Amino acid sequence: MRKGNRRIMYTAMLLPKLVKTEHLLKSVYLERDVALEFFIPEGLMGNEPLNLLLLNDGQETVGLGLQQMLNSLYQGFKIEPLVVVAIKAGADRLQEYGVAGQPDFLDRGSKAAAYTDFIIKELFPFVHGEVALPINGKRAFAGFSLGGLSAFDLVWNNDRYFDAVGVFSGSFWWRKKDLKDGYTDDDRILHQSIAATAAKPELKFWLMTGTEDELADRNRNFIIDSIDDTVDVIKALLKKGYQRPHDITYYEMVGGKHDVHTWGRAMPAFLCWAFGRKITKLN
Repeated sequence: MRKGNRRIMYTAMLLPKLVKTEHLLKSVYLERDVALEFFIPEGLMGNEPLNLLLLNDGQETVGLGLQQMLNSLYQGFKIEPLVVVAIKAGADRLQEYGVAGQPDFLDRGSKAAAYTDFIIKELFPFVHGEVALPINGKRAFAGFSLGGLSAFDLVWNNDRYFDAVGVFSGSFWWRKKDLKDGYTDDDRILHQSIAATAAKPELKFWLMTGTEDELADRNRNFIIDSIDDTVDVIKALLKKGYQRPHDITYYEMVGGKHDVHTWGRAMPAFLCWAFGRKITKLN
């Protein structure tokens, strides 16, 4: 190719065809049937790394525009081949999501440990059995609001199964004491869990908030609590030895709200961060 006429060539030029399938997994640990949606790229050559994303609150995929989003990212050669498993929340969402073994002051999250067992001991084997090609790339877990808290806690305590976590408007306020009962920041459960962990899990973190996530400002510092709580998670991670931007990415969306529309707008940035396609320039 002549000098001055360089083109960007991608490692794989075939666009994968995205296929959506629905599944029902009977969980012993959760004592219910768990509805799942798989978004699987087909038409792969078989020698590409195949990544995996687990997604809490999988009932929101239509509102997120996930299928169209993935197709667009594939067509733009933005992401590597990726299996997305959207896990639909059940009626016990407030009990299954949370910090495992540490319910909040209203005893919510009492089944979070069972949810962890479901993910590790039931969902992982099921996914590997359903997907024809080996999942040999990166593995991440993401979630929204309370589902984001759940994803963070689960990945933090099971880093041998995961490489990264994405949290959208995470419920990092999750606390063991109510505000009216003398709450302090030390009552935030996840922050204390990070500090109390002796090891430094090999993980990367993508944390998102919107500037209009909420109105609450409990310490009256003119910064909404969702941003304060997320920034404090980052501070706790920095104290563990993680570094920005290598290990931690913070994505603050101006005007972003605590809703599916906002999270759908932020999702492509997370997907490109976690599973971005590497390009090769050829002369």
